[in-house]
Amino acid sequence: MLGQNSPETGEMGQTKPIGEIHATIRMHIPTQDREQALAILQPIIEMTSLDPGCISCRLYQGVKDEQALLLEQRWASEEDLQRHLRSQRFHTILLVVEMASEVPEIRFDTVSQSHGIDVVEQVRA
Repeated sequence: MLGQNSPETGEMGQTKPIGEIHATIRMHIPTQDREQALAILQPIIEMTSLDPGCISCRLYQGVKDEQALLLEQRWASEEDLQRHLRSQRFHTILLVVEMASEVPEIRFDTVSQSHGIDVVEQVRA
């Protein structure tokens, strides 16, 4: 589903599961609609965070540009993401996206590896 790249094939032709999926929606909501958009998104974020396979669901607002909103979700599997994309909650998110004053940026990125502070310590050592 995520683009044209298919998952790698393991031994005996079995498909290996893809990694964690980061879903992001960047949008600019006009000032007059921002309060309504936030009121719609806040409970959706709280409920989505409890969904099976949801690792995290967060909403960020720009510091210099208060019209800028970033909805960030992390999903354990493509199956979990697909279930979410078919949900009524995601339909509601899309209604908020339609409020945007510019074309929103919607991305689904598959993460095969993730590192933390250990990389900083190693590089700065």
